[in-house]
Amino acid sequence: MGARKPNAGQRPSARQMLAKELARLREESGKSLATLGEETTYDRAYLHKLETGARVGSPGVIAALNAVYGTAAEHLTMLWQLAQEDAFADKYKRFMQLEAKATVRYEYTVGAIPGLLQTEGYAREVFEATRPRDENELSEDVAARLGRQGLLRRENAPHFRAVLDESVLRRKTRDPKEWTKQLEQLLEAGQLPNVTLQVLPFEAGPHALLGTSVTILWLPDGRAVAYTEDAHSGELIEDSSEVEKLRLSYDLLRDLALSPRDSVAFIERLIEEYTPCAPDPT
Repeated sequence: MGARKPNAGQRPSARQMLAKELARLREESGKSLATLGEETTYDRAYLHKLETGARVGSPGVIAALNAVYGTAAEHLTMLWQLAQEDAFADKYKRFMQLEAKATVRYEYTVGAIPGLLQTEGYAREVFEATRPRDENELSEDVAARLGRQGLLRRENAPHFRAVLDESVLRRKTRDPKEWTKQLEQLLEAGQLPNVTLQVLPFEAGPHALLGTSVTILWLPDGRAVAYTEDAHSGELIEDSSEVEKLRLSYDLLRDLALSPRDSVAFIERLIEEYTPCAPDPT
C-alpha cells in the first residue's frame, strides 16, 4: 500500500507529503522495509505506517532515516516539522492555528502542568496515563507537544499568563527527580519577560472555573477566543459573549491567586519539600 492520497481537488497535507517522500526515498534506495528496519533499528511495521501516513514519526526515527538516506533526505526534518500539526486530532487543529497567531494567552489549569511548560519526562507520564501507546507513538506525541513550546520563545512571542491550581502542583510524577526538574522548569519559564505564573491555593475556595481548564487567546484583530477542557473533552468557543463570560471568570480567579512573587516562593518551597535528601555519609 502506498502513501495516502489526498482527495481530488484538495492540496495534500504536510503529513501526506512526508509519507509520500518517505516511500519515494526507500523505493529509490532499493531497500525493503525489512532492510530499512535493520539499518534504523525501527520495526518494519512502524516504518510502513510512516510511509502510509498512519503515523508521523518522532525526531529519533527521522534522524535515523536521515542517516540512512544521506543528503537525499536533508529536507525530511523540515517536512516532519510541518507535519506535526497533522499529528493532533481535528478538534484541536483550529485552536492550534489560532494559538500560533495569538498576541496574548491566558490559561488556567486544574489537571496538569500546561503543555507549553511541561518537561519531556512529565509529558511522557501524562500521555502514558491517558491511553496505552507503544514507544514509537509515545515519542511522537511527546515530540509534538514539546515542539509547540517554541511559541513562548519565538520573536514577537505572546504574553502568557498561567494560573496553576494548587492541585496541579501537588500531583507529582512517579519519579521524584523528574518532578523536581518539572518544578524547576516552571521557575525558569517564569523568568521569561513574556511569562507570568500564579498559583491558585486551595484556601481560595470555590470559584466559577472549578474543575475546568480554560485558555483564552487574544488575536491581532482584537478578537478573543477560548478553549475549555476537562478530563474527557474540549471545546473551542468563538462566540464573543461566551468568551467574555469566561474572561470575567478568569479575571476573578486571577485575583484570588497568589501574586507572581508569592507564587515563585510557593514553588520553591515545593522543590525543597519534594527534593530527595542525600544519604547521610556517616
